[in-house]
Amino acid sequence: MKFKTIPVIIGTLSCVLVGGAAFAAVSTFAGPHEDGTAVTSIGMRVTPTGQQTSLGDLPLNSAISPDGKRLAVTNNGQGTQSLQLVDLADHEVDQTISYKSPESLYMGLAWSPDGTKLYASAAANSKIRTYSYSGGKLAEGAPIQLPTTTPAGKALNLFPAGLAITPDGKRLVVADQLADAVSVVDLSTGNVSTTPAGHRPLSVTVSPDGTTAFVTNQGASDLSAVDITGAEPKVSRTVTVGLHPNKSVLSKDGRTLYVANGDDDTVSVVDTAAGTSSSVSVAPEKGAPVGTNPTGLALDEAGHRLFVSNSGNNDVAVVDLAQNAVAGVVPVGWYPSSLAFSAGTLHVTNAKGLGAGPNNGPGHPNPESTAPAAENQYSGSMIVGTLSSFSVPEGGQLQKASEQVKNNNRPDTAGGNIIPRQPGQESPIKHLIYVVKENRTYDQVLGSLGKGNGDPSLNLFGDESAPNMRALSKKFTTIDNFYADAEVSANGWNWVASANSNPYAEQMWPANYSGRKAPYPSEGNAPEIAAQQPDNTYVWQRLAKAGVSFRNYGFYVSNTAGTFNAADPVLDAQTDHNYHGYDLNCPDSAGSFAPLKPGCGTPRIEEWAKDFQSQVTSGTVPTVQFVRLPNDHTQATRVGAPTPKAYVADNDYALGKLVDTVSHSSAWKDTAIFVTEDDAQNGPDHVDAHRTLALAISPYTQTGKVDSTFYSTASMVRTIGLIAGIGPLTQFDAFATPMNASFTAKPDNTPYTALKPSYDMTTVNGANAPMAPQVATQDTATEDKIDEQLFNKSIWQSVNGADSKMPEPQHSVIGSGSGSSSQPAAKDPDG
Repeated sequence: MKFKTIPVIIGTLSCVLVGGAAFAAVSTFAGPHEDGTAVTSIGMRVTPTGQQTSLGDLPLNSAISPDGKRLAVTNNGQGTQSLQLVDLADHEVDQTISYKSPESLYMGLAWSPDGTKLYASAAANSKIRTYSYSGGKLAEGAPIQLPTTTPAGKALNLFPAGLAITPDGKRLVVADQLADAVSVVDLSTGNVSTTPAGHRPLSVTVSPDGTTAFVTNQGASDLSAVDITGAEPKVSRTVTVGLHPNKSVLSKDGRTLYVANGDDDTVSVVDTAAGTSSSVSVAPEKGAPVGTNPTGLALDEAGHRLFVSNSGNNDVAVVDLAQNAVAGVVPVGWYPSSLAFSAGTLHVTNAKGLGAGPNNGPGHPNPESTAPAAENQYSGSMIVGTLSSFSVPEGGQLQKASEQVKNNNRPDTAGGNIIPRQPGQESPIKHLIYVVKENRTYDQVLGSLGKGNGDPSLNLFGDESAPNMRALSKKFTTIDNFYADAEVSANGWNWVASANSNPYAEQMWPANYSGRKAPYPSEGNAPEIAAQQPDNTYVWQRLAKAGVSFRNYGFYVSNTAGTFNAADPVLDAQTDHNYHGYDLNCPDSAGSFAPLKPGCGTPRIEEWAKDFQSQVTSGTVPTVQFVRLPNDHTQATRVGAPTPKAYVADNDYALGKLVDTVSHSSAWKDTAIFVTEDDAQNGPDHVDAHRTLALAISPYTQTGKVDSTFYSTASMVRTIGLIAGIGPLTQFDAFATPMNASFTAKPDNTPYTALKPSYDMTTVNGANAPMAPQVATQDTATEDKIDEQLFNKSIWQSVNGADSKMPEPQHSVIGSGSGSSSQPAAKDPDG
């Protein structure tokens, strides 16, 4: 049985190019639509061109078989990973080979020159999977095992990424991403030779004569030319390219290598003989902030056109190589990740397809339960990738396609009397407090609020455990159409702090979350994580460069001998080193649970209040404050830990105290407090799994109205930047709608008094708590090293009873397959 392709409702290119005005009738909510289009969590419109085929979870790479009949696709998401074969004649998936953790796949794919074998990297397993290919089917054989220890016996995690085979079919070249190395495998003997290369090598391309492998170093701004002619490979030359290079493609004559620079919004054009390079911009316009995030490349058969998948702009750029300039762009799915060109047709894998949609069905995430949520209900694994296949338009059709992309990604620069239209304009708001919490959906806390678009059946935390969040939403503004721009915390904290999550982070977090041996790609100082230059990525760095004062309480810090320090010196210089960072064993507020371990010090909100009162007294309240309140994350039903409701109550009381303290101070009259979650992965929502909590608290928002404007994390970052006087960090916050509709020109300075939750915040989980044994096996020492699906179900049962059934999560921001007429039928895994 084959997968069916998505019905081609949008059909031909001319049908897709509907123009910006046609979207007036489209829902203002995020998610997929029945006509085969979608709206991302950021608010960008997705109008994919051509034939659409549904794939697996997070397709990151593809490769056409030498006979041109099949496209191999590697799906590298958080849940079940898979290798798929797509029949290019009928655009249907012919075969799916699935792998559950700890078994893995990653980005590397390479066909043998004769087309009888396929190789795929299995990063977490330190091996290369081998398949024989016959009769249109793959059969897996014995893998090629890579070294797992150094010659000195030290553990080694090569984490094989990109693959390439020499033209004679005798050697396989492997980019060892986490070992900063390159390996060459003799395919006749299985012998593996490894040599050091650049930082975080990703993609491999081999010269036509088989003597040189060009390896892009994703964690740097260069590529390594590796001599593979001898018994041991060796780097013969390092060539400078743009920041964080991704995939590459070589001209047929081997003289020119094209490299997609993910955080430079350029393609490098490398003269392979001279070792020099120039660049072509793929940004939407001159002077645009970073955010195009090019990932994949392909050349047409004649070598006249280069195609570039722009993951940030949801398009493919068509580069005229005679002019070395972009001739136009074509709209595709959400987050295009790789390209393959054959017989006049371009095939584009879209890692996030049409998005997720609602996640409130059977098996949805539940913070009061520890049973795993269904993969098609968890925000980290429910999104279905897609393949867009089409003949590349030319001339007037290409210009129409370009106009469609412009309409899809047109920024909203609206401002008002309170939020400036441009940085530097006056605002009555002089002080900003940016509060970030952990992992709740809108419906979990505000579903039964009685106003706004909520589903009471999904509300877990009511007036007993979240009285302040609910009262503040009623008293100020109920913001009911706000989305996290991330699926999980690992990319969520990138969005919170930098309005972007770069290709490295998007590739790595699924393997990290699923126990597949990848590092946590966030909240560090590693150069590969920074979505721009490491000293110019984060909002605090931009504030410092603009001379805007700020103070940090818990953002991007780690515990160093009892004090909390940030790796970034710019942030660390303005950090309260006594404010406790992420640690669920320590309370957010006083009067809640007793610390679960020594060394917690002053509860978070009490430490913040002490510092803030000192600033008020001395007249030194900074323009921007970053405040982290993590405990609504909870430890689910872990025995001896606070119950989920106790954790949420502790967190909620801390937020109430913060607003109480500010509103009773002299700073209240010109302060705005913005509150959100880093992501919404720990629960269901009837609109979309990305929809989350947001508050704008100020004398200028004390209206009691509902604001259903489409906002996202990037909107909050943009609003803070406009008021603080800095420009957008990336294309994403430049695009996002500022939160002006939540504000009014007439202030109401009435102070707020914190509400103490009625739920006993000292309540702990007993040995009979739902799913306690399963929860006990989970690591909660750092963010999200847990089975989130397990936690969600345990939390649901903690609140609603051990026999209660958790509804399924919904993902309409970025399309789930269930319940949508535009999605394919399930495929028989046996093909």
